[in-house]
Amino acid sequence: MNNIIEVEGLTKTFPPSARVVDGVSFKVGEGEIFSLLGPNGAGKTTTIRMLTTLSSISEGWMTVAGHDVTKDPGAVRALIGVVPQEVTVDNELKGVENMLLAAKLHHVPNAAARKRAAELMKLVELDQSANNRVATYSGGMKRRLQLVTALIHEPRILFLDEPTVGLDIQTRTKVWDYITELNRDRGLSIFMTTHYLEEADRLSDMVAIMDHGSIKVSGSPSDLKESLHGDVLTLTLEDGDKDLTEFLRSFPNVTEVSRSSSAYRLKLPRVETALPEIVTKIASKNLKITETSFSKPTLDQVFLEVTGRSMRDAQDANGHPNGDSHAVAHRSETR
Repeated sequence: MNNIIEVEGLTKTFPPSARVVDGVSFKVGEGEIFSLLGPNGAGKTTTIRMLTTLSSISEGWMTVAGHDVTKDPGAVRALIGVVPQEVTVDNELKGVENMLLAAKLHHVPNAAARKRAAELMKLVELDQSANNRVATYSGGMKRRLQLVTALIHEPRILFLDEPTVGLDIQTRTKVWDYITELNRDRGLSIFMTTHYLEEADRLSDMVAIMDHGSIKVSGSPSDLKESLHGDVLTLTLEDGDKDLTEFLRSFPNVTEVSRSSSAYRLKLPRVETALPEIVTKIASKNLKITETSFSKPTLDQVFLEVTGRSMRDAQDANGHPNGDSHAVAHRSETR
């Protein structure tokens, strides 16, 4: 697989000495959905701004679609679509007028622009509202319009910075479906930042977790979850007074046992294959299981392991993700 993004030693320092991105290296394969995760201030937004030519590079190098971002930013801009955190569509224009304006800025011929606008508006179910002023759109409709406006010039890669922030779950799910369709049916490469770990898990081919300006781990969602080395099985036994920790730890493949009153938490590679033998051995001791539950590893657990905090801790008091603080402070910077 060819790489559509290559990043090596990427560093961004803001005066006097704030190193927001610190020697980051990664690759994104053509046709992949790649998610960059991390708590607030990790450097995600600054990284995406450098990749999209909106912020200068302090050290290192990167290429997008084969073009050096520093040496040939114009070629990079022609081949990318960008959907920022903020809604940037014009409320005073009609939906289709927003798209045609974007097409004009990208030098798309008028006839082709109108055809593409109609197709894209239909894709995100805005065709019936195309001639309505955007001021009449709901927040979800504006997000969908912003998504397809970034596609009007047929980019090879789409950058999405928190694409579903603030949306209700129903609208978020629809946006997920659109992103999947664009990637699957049109071969569009997608680079995404998100605070919603279920979003990254559902959509991504590859995930990288960033903290304090550097990438801590990367891999497919399944590989990262498997790196936690196992499922968690919780058993509640009738005989709550007797400590059975050592007995349960002796079971094959059980790597960890912890106890809370009469409930035991067992860590093991696969609950499905181990559970029958565990139940049989417990029964042979004349013990009775009163309750069982198990959980598979999640990206949230991976995130917690890597950063020392849950993704929920990366949100503000109102439950909404914040942007990267250094990037917000330097939004006026352009290349």
